[in-house]
Amino acid sequence: MKRLLGALRRAHREERGITGLETAIILIAFVVVATVFAFVVLTAGIFSSERGKETVYAGLQKARGTMEVRGGIVATATGSPLTVDDIFFTAATTASGESIPLNPAATNNRTVVAYRDATNVDNDVAYTVTSIVGDGDTLLEPGELMLVSIDRATGIDGPPAMAANDRFTLEVQTPVGAVLDLTRQLPTELAAVMQLH
Repeated sequence: MKRLLGALRRAHREERGITGLETAIILIAFVVVATVFAFVVLTAGIFSSERGKETVYAGLQKARGTMEVRGGIVATATGSPLTVDDIFFTAATTASGESIPLNPAATNNRTVVAYRDATNVDNDVAYTVTSIVGDGDTLLEPGELMLVSIDRATGIDGPPAMAANDRFTLEVQTPVGAVLDLTRQLPTELAAVMQLH
């Protein structure tokens, strides 16, 4: 009888347990979900780091394709009364920069110089380039120095004369690099040669 009562008590307890197979299935499900999540996170991280690298390289290319002014900007004037004939500045590439095309006669992939003042806008000013240090071509390469001359002489079809105290901006737009803005003001009294500030 004791045995029968013991068997009945055990049957009434309804002890249920988890088997090894169920435990293995749950463990495998957790591992699979964690693996998929890790793959998604790593893929997103790699993708964003590649995009960041592309952005850095694009910025470097733009910075390396930029030119800088070496020295001052000079204006010359002739005539009676004096009128501004030419504006000069010396250009070089930035440190470790790439070559910049300075051929004003080119039809594509060329540097454009724009002129603006209070009353005039010319988005493609005629200019000439003279090599000071370099191989004599119109490609501004690292280590070279070029003199850029902008003709502002007045004539029948020429631009309007620049007067004393006139403020103007030259905008040098290279094919790849950043735009170089040069804003200067003529002195209160014109002279034959003027260093502009």
